[in-house]
Amino acid sequence: MKRILVTGGAGFLGSHLCDRFIENGDSVICVDNLFTGTKKNIQHLMNHPQFEFIRHDITEPLYVEVDQIYNLACPASPPHYQYNPIKTAKTSVYGIMNMLGLAKRVHARILQASTSEVYGDPQVHPQLETYRGCVNPVGIRSCYDEGKRMAETLCFDYYRQHQVEIKIIRIFNTYGPRMNPEDGRVVSNFIVQALKNEPITIYGDGSQTRSFCYVDDLIEGMIRLMNSRKDFQGPVNIGNPGEFTVLQLANKIIELTGSKSEITYRPLPSDDPVQRRPVIELAKKELDWKPTIQLEEGLKKTITYLTKELSL
Repeated sequence: MKRILVTGGAGFLGSHLCDRFIENGDSVICVDNLFTGTKKNIQHLMNHPQFEFIRHDITEPLYVEVDQIYNLACPASPPHYQYNPIKTAKTSVYGIMNMLGLAKRVHARILQASTSEVYGDPQVHPQLETYRGCVNPVGIRSCYDEGKRMAETLCFDYYRQHQVEIKIIRIFNTYGPRMNPEDGRVVSNFIVQALKNEPITIYGDGSQTRSFCYVDDLIEGMIRLMNSRKDFQGPVNIGNPGEFTVLQLANKIIELTGSKSEITYRPLPSDDPVQRRPVIELAKKELDWKPTIQLEEGLKKTITYLTKELSL
């Protein structure tokens, strides 16, 4: 039995991780300041003897005894991370410093949840882990993009200077049950608008592409990375290499929901990436991982969840 800390554990991805560890018989400490996470996601675990919830902000130090740390604490959707950009940057930088310090003290292995946003608006397509990105350091997305890039830097500095065991995962667009209906991400936005028969809002002309990974696949890749061989740190892309335009996604969701929604177009936000698709050969080689749930199947499950969530 491992003792595992999940920061951001009441969030979309974190709560699914907590479920997996409890199912595996591990002991879980779930830490969240509930800025974007919600107790609703972990309510079913609250009375479990091997589950503990701590309301805490990781920009402040935390003192616990654990074997593994999954650092997921940071708002991940543009409306949320742009709401307080200074706080977002502090969460990425101060937060990972506190978690790396904890990992150093208790000799824990730590996994940093990084993001495809470290590639910015990529000039190389699809994106390999060796690509260093094209990021605007002074744009409205840079509090998140550069915060995550700095977190990766700090992980490798703690590894080189203090021999902390690190793992870095670069997460591409992930969707599934427990997405916040109001989090501003493209999949949840489109589904909610379609279920309400409201106009589906596309920013730009809809030709920009994204790759969508179902949450169960992402969680499996994350756990495999944490438990991979000691001398493999990453970073490693985890995502679904299937590539779709935003317009294709909107039309597929209209089809699956039977919606009467029409599509409307608005100006593209600043620094919004034009193309995004992961190369996952490294994950296949090192983790024996690849996604198993394709877009239509995953969308159906997500639509079912959001229909219940909205009481429609």
